[in-house]
Amino acid sequence: MTRAVHGGPPKLSSIQDPVRPSLDRVGDEIRRIVLSDFDDIEEVNEHLLFMRGKLFRPTLLLLSSRIEDGEQEHALTLAAVVELVHLATLVHDDAVDHSALRRGLPTVNALWTHQVAIIMGDYLYSRGVSELARIGNLDALAVLARAANEMSVGEMRQLTSYDALDFSEDDYDRLIAAKTASLMSAACEMGAIVGAPRYRETLARYGHNLGMAFQIADDLLDYTGTEAVTGKPTGHDLRERKVTLPLVHVLGRVGAAEDAEIRAFFTRLDPSDEEIQRIVEVVVTNGGLEYAGSVASRYADEARSALDELPDGSCVDALRDAVSYAVDRRR
Repeated sequence: MTRAVHGGPPKLSSIQDPVRPSLDRVGDEIRRIVLSDFDDIEEVNEHLLFMRGKLFRPTLLLLSSRIEDGEQEHALTLAAVVELVHLATLVHDDAVDHSALRRGLPTVNALWTHQVAIIMGDYLYSRGVSELARIGNLDALAVLARAANEMSVGEMRQLTSYDALDFSEDDYDRLIAAKTASLMSAACEMGAIVGAPRYRETLARYGHNLGMAFQIADDLLDYTGTEAVTGKPTGHDLRERKVTLPLVHVLGRVGAAEDAEIRAFFTRLDPSDEEIQRIVEVVVTNGGLEYAGSVASRYADEARSALDELPDGSCVDALRDAVSYAVDRRR
């Protein structure tokens, strides 16, 4: 069981306990897949492996693969591939956003060039696809290819959210469904493919709703969190004039004076900390955070409802706690 203690949110480490032995081997599997005899690529690989994140998506895949005592062949490889694709999207995102830091460490584009970052992202994608072709799991390959395509569309949608004060909630939903929820859904579905195929649709639905809740919570952290929690400076989205759900909800609901403040802010090329804090205050006082939190909770409830269709067990318990972890990271 991975229940939270004293009413607090569960820790990711406890969620990962049922699959810890396999999860500890994901790094080695990633290293095997991306190994290159080209020194320049190996140099970037070493940096990327050093800055590898919390392995949340591989955790979801491995947990999903063990819902039943079914065939789990290649689950470890699929988990590594999912993390590789996630890492590729981060490398590309940092290059597109010209970000200097990721998880407190210099980005590939900051240490090398934007061209190197784009090439390395492509390399990670292609190595992951090649590995799925090697093991011959066409179902998993199809799921991952679909998610990769959706994430590419999501990145293009994100470009339209810059300075887009007419960005609607429907636009936002489509963006995060493509950019975040698609890979979490794919991770859970790929786990089901190799371990619990009759629950494939259920776990894909769980992963989608979890991903939606996760991204909304992440966007809330930009207003409420600290750099230690998010791995990026608080106010980063506003600084880059990205429109996320808390602000989307407030737009059109504020008075003329605050509307003028928001529109003036989005004309700033390099907004100050004080200007960012003022927009945060406008969003807070007009209920943007409460609304976004309620939407995240709705998606979280949908994810938990999907799990009700699965057999009881420690992995299902962990997947349920993963929902609480996703939405409560701001605490």
